[in-house]
Amino acid sequence: MNSASSRSRTLKTVGALGMAAATAVLMTGCGQSSDSATSAATSEAAKVVPQKQTTSPSASAQLTEDQQERKKVLDATKVTFDDAATTATGEVAGGKLVDLDLEGVDDDDNDQSPSPTGSGSPTGSASPTGSASPTGTGTSSPSASPGADGPVWVAEVAEKDGTIHTVRINAVDGKVIEARVDADQDADDKKQTADLLAQATQTPQQAAKVATEKKKGTVTSVGLDDNEGNGVIWQVDVVGSDWKKTTFDVDAKNDTIVREETDKD
Repeated sequence: MNSASSRSRTLKTVGALGMAAATAVLMTGCGQSSDSATSAATSEAAKVVPQKQTTSPSASAQLTEDQQERKKVLDATKVTFDDAATTATGEVAGGKLVDLDLEGVDDDDNDQSPSPTGSGSPTGSASPTGSASPTGTGTSSPSASPGADGPVWVAEVAEKDGTIHTVRINAVDGKVIEARVDADQDADDKKQTADLLAQATQTPQQAAKVATEKKKGTVTSVGLDDNEGNGVIWQVDVVGSDWKKTTFDVDAKNDTIVREETDKD
């Protein structure tokens, strides 16, 4: 009886241990399955979230038409205001810059005629009014079409007596497209230009520096003008990183800003 009882107790103990081991295996398996499912779900979520975060509206869609046009022109322009000014004045012996403008940045530029003076066609044939285009005046013929694609700097450079020359410069490679004397100037026009230049003791480059110190950006236009009888000014246009244009009136004698206005468009 004692031997039988001992064997019975041994069998029961072995059975209990086997049951416990099986239960432990089942619990471990369930835990692994649960962890794997959670890990997979987390991985899938991680793939979706970054895609939502990187989606943003196009910056160009927020610009006005004028701002988009300025951006388009300036992105294509490689020749700076300073370089264009140097090239323009180099075309006229002893010449001084009166006006320099990057076509396409201002609304008015889009309406300009390819002919600088409007008195003759680019081909040199008679104008619609019947007056012949200037010949034999010492002017040079265009080396490239004024209507060629790409941005263009248009300069007015004056001789000492006030005679204006128009110089067009490719704003990508810096080459002169054409240089010619304006044919529609009379003695009064020349005197007025000479008088303005005589009063301007500051250069257009100095005025541009004053303007860009006030507003960081790209100079797109500089022109000499009468300040409504109160001396002379350099009118400087600066386009900032927001593609808005600010016009500064800079006193041409002491480099002080007398007026500034930002185009809202």
